[in-house]
Amino acid sequence: MTIAGGELTIGALVAEIEARLSRSSVVEAETEARDLVAAVAGERRFWPTVNRASPAEPHVAAAARAAAARRALGAPFAYAVGVAAFRHLTLEVDERVLIPRQETEELVDAVLARAHPQGSVADIGTGSGAIALALATEGDFARVVATDVSRDALAVAQRNRRRVESDLRCQVQLRCGALLAPLEGERFDVIVSNPPYIAYEEAADLPDSVRDWEPPIGLFSAGSGMAATTALIRQAPEVLAPGGLLALEVDARRASLAAEAALATRAYRDVSIRLDMAGRERIFLATREDG
Repeated sequence: MTIAGGELTIGALVAEIEARLSRSSVVEAETEARDLVAAVAGERRFWPTVNRASPAEPHVAAAARAAAARRALGAPFAYAVGVAAFRHLTLEVDERVLIPRQETEELVDAVLARAHPQGSVADIGTGSGAIALALATEGDFARVVATDVSRDALAVAQRNRRRVESDLRCQVQLRCGALLAPLEGERFDVIVSNPPYIAYEEAADLPDSVRDWEPPIGLFSAGSGMAATTALIRQAPEVLAPGGLLALEVDARRASLAAEAALATRAYRDVSIRLDMAGRERIFLATREDG
């Protein structure tokens, strides 16, 4: 509906977006339209319903229409609206970084539960900065270093660091480089990573919204998906302090291979794999030997 003078209301904007998404065969167009308007307005998801009779600000209407156009082209919802939720954070995301996922939130839980207070943390392949910023805003750490081989990804992480700056409980430093190279000569109490772990030959099995939109550098790894994970496991003892924690998100189909790789180094104890909320082997944890 519109209000006096023909001004567009929030309710009318949601209806317009719903119609646009429906024409493009977006599933659950009504729900997505509401969530899309809320996201571009920077509000909670039910805000459009409660405020349906309120006028839609021109910048909100313009942003909603642009986001709907991208969503209609097949862009994942998070890329269409430009933000994604991760734990208590709302982070900027685009095609330069992976969209943060719930499984990775569980990786953060595992680190928070196991890490020593006032320790130092390195997040390898930080992407949007989701893991590093969650740990820096929720944990009790002396410092967090976030690395990525992609300067484009680090640009997104830098924007997100500024976005949550007032909530940071420690310094977050961003560095560019492959795997553990940016940490040479230093020691950390925690190394955490969500490395690429999909095999190149598995690309055809991915949903279009992942394969066609998310950055390949964050998805695919050589060695049947194990190259990055194995490299981290083998190199981490050189950077981890004695008793330090290595925490990785792994492919459920190859979690046992990660455990075997860790045991083969003889550099770790307490090697374990945790199940995610769906019951899949997802979280790899290992403690560096004291010696």
